[in-house]
Amino acid sequence: MSEALLEVRGLKKYFDVTGGVFSKKVGEVKAVDDVSFTVKEGEVLGIVGESGCGKSTTGKALLRLIEPTAGSVFFKGQDITLLSDEEMRKTRRDMQIIFQDPYASLNPRHKIAKILSEPLIVHGIGDSKERMKIVKEILEIVGLPGDNAAKYPHQFSGGQRQRIGIARALIVNPKLVICDEPVSALDVSIQSQILNLMEDLKDKFGLTYVFIAHDLSVVKHISDRVGVMYLGRMVELTENESLYGEPLHPYTRSLLSAVPDPDPDRKQERVILKGDVPSPSNPPNGCAFHTRCPDCMDICKEVRPSFNEVLVNHFVACHLYEEDGKPVPPEQFKATK
Repeated sequence: MSEALLEVRGLKKYFDVTGGVFSKKVGEVKAVDDVSFTVKEGEVLGIVGESGCGKSTTGKALLRLIEPTAGSVFFKGQDITLLSDEEMRKTRRDMQIIFQDPYASLNPRHKIAKILSEPLIVHGIGDSKERMKIVKEILEIVGLPGDNAAKYPHQFSGGQRQRIGIARALIVNPKLVICDEPVSALDVSIQSQILNLMEDLKDKFGLTYVFIAHDLSVVKHISDRVGVMYLGRMVELTENESLYGEPLHPYTRSLLSAVPDPDPDRKQERVILKGDVPSPSNPPNGCAFHTRCPDCMDICKEVRPSFNEVLVNHFVACHLYEEDGKPVPPEQFKATK
């Protein structure tokens, strides 16, 4: 791994809430609220959290499929939020996305050859004969016969369609791929096949992944580092082993306690959260998690914790690990592990 390929600073995405006869703005949904992280070239960064926490919106904002409200996204040292539409279109050759639903992401009226040729046409790659050759080659790389290019999406299973979705993302030879819950819509028996394929393709093409998922076991399998989001904010970010071995944030500990253990004799303490996730259109003051946190203190209700590096390469936004807004030494942590 080398230096950062992607650097995200203070990313925000707010959606307006309208109401009344004239559809005036009456509020806003803070889907992504001040998220920062980096992704090194060649690594897999997993992003996890409950449904509605903003992880998919974050992924789409990174590619400007959804325009960010604020913040910067540096790709190969260039802030892509400042690019024109034409410049962004050229940049997207190096930044691709694999969508969640393989049934909805492929046009049912087009043959696979046309679906996979479209990115090549957009970026001016090859003539019609060369493009067809590339299409058949990428199909075989993802585990499908090349002559499947003549078929329609409805002639494939869900797992096969997701392979086609992966082929479409990789056909222009990108550097970064945003994986927006690429296996959550598939049968469990097929998920491992797709994950193994994605790992093989990462090594083969030298890819960098931002892997978005809600299944902690899936993220553990494929990720080098993992970021945990809650209500539009990043609450913990560290290396895979550190997160699963020594989670610091109370929310992360509750998530991990809910993962089934294959060993029936191993006793695992369950951390049950009370209440519901607050509305992103009216988030609570202070720490967004304080309304459900078992370790909540008075300061948590008033002051939003900063995102600090409290251990080496281990970032967390929690007052249990800071004093006056600054991280404290590990031996002074108030949290009980």
